[in-house]
Amino acid sequence: MTYESPPEASDQRLAAELAPSLALLAALRETRNITRAAERLGIPQPTVSRRLAGLSEVVGAPLTRPDGRGVRLTRAGEILAATAARALAVVETGVRQTREEISPDSGHVVLGFLHLLGRWLVPSLLRDFRADHPGVRFSLVQGSRQHVLDRLADGELDLALVAPLPDTAALDSFALSEQDLLLSVPEAHPLARRRRIRVEELADEPFVTLEHGYGLRQIIDDLCAAAGFEPKIAFESQESDTTRGLVAAGLGVALLPRFGPAPPAGVVEVPLSPQVSRTIGLTWRAGEEPTPAVAAFRDYVRTNGTRYA
Repeated sequence: MTYESPPEASDQRLAAELAPSLALLAALRETRNITRAAERLGIPQPTVSRRLAGLSEVVGAPLTRPDGRGVRLTRAGEILAATAARALAVVETGVRQTREEISPDSGHVVLGFLHLLGRWLVPSLLRDFRADHPGVRFSLVQGSRQHVLDRLADGELDLALVAPLPDTAALDSFALSEQDLLLSVPEAHPLARRRRIRVEELADEPFVTLEHGYGLRQIIDDLCAAAGFEPKIAFESQESDTTRGLVAAGLGVALLPRFGPAPPAGVVEVPLSPQVSRTIGLTWRAGEEPTPAVAAFRDYVRTNGTRYA
């Protein structure tokens, strides 16, 4: 029994044989002269003639015909040369992107981070790093801690700023700072007048929290479990500013980082006893060699990141 390859397989084999000579076809299409095509490609004219004859043999039809002192592409040659020109344009774009990717001065960094860190930490780091590396491009990805870590593990991110830091051998990390967490309560709430609050005292309070997958939610769940109760979740959100807004509206209490020099209107921040904090740091896939641009930014964060915390 004779097996015949499908036409698609034959096309793929032919394309693989033609690929090394795409630049030759494109040059002949523009110059219509073997000598000038050879000069453009930087190879001897006899080599061009041999390659062209070999291509015609592979295709099964002549690709050029004499035209005075030059050559003219046949219809088959014109089709392949036009395709070669388009393909080379795509390859040249890829070469440029690759060159930028591996250069520390014009590379590309895909950085993931928590929503809250986009308010102060990330803009400050990028501003000062780009002062010395203005050509480096950044793609920024925000999300929950779990979302960011999942995308990092899948290779979609180069680096991630998260809190708390992951505890897994698959990721390497370093800490930047410890961030205190405070209880945010409505301004009229009885707890707003307290200097400190124990977690045990919150067993009957309605909580406004971030959704599962956020690091703060895990901290809250763990704290309440250690205090012997399950938090009464009144509202879940995806962003800390929304959470604070719900607290200001009197809809519950929340565990959040300090807002700034002063809490927003309608909210009072009260420290917990004992003090509760979370570690903010940078993480990346273990055992991988980063591009120069990624390595440069990682080193910058390692050296200078603590002054932004």
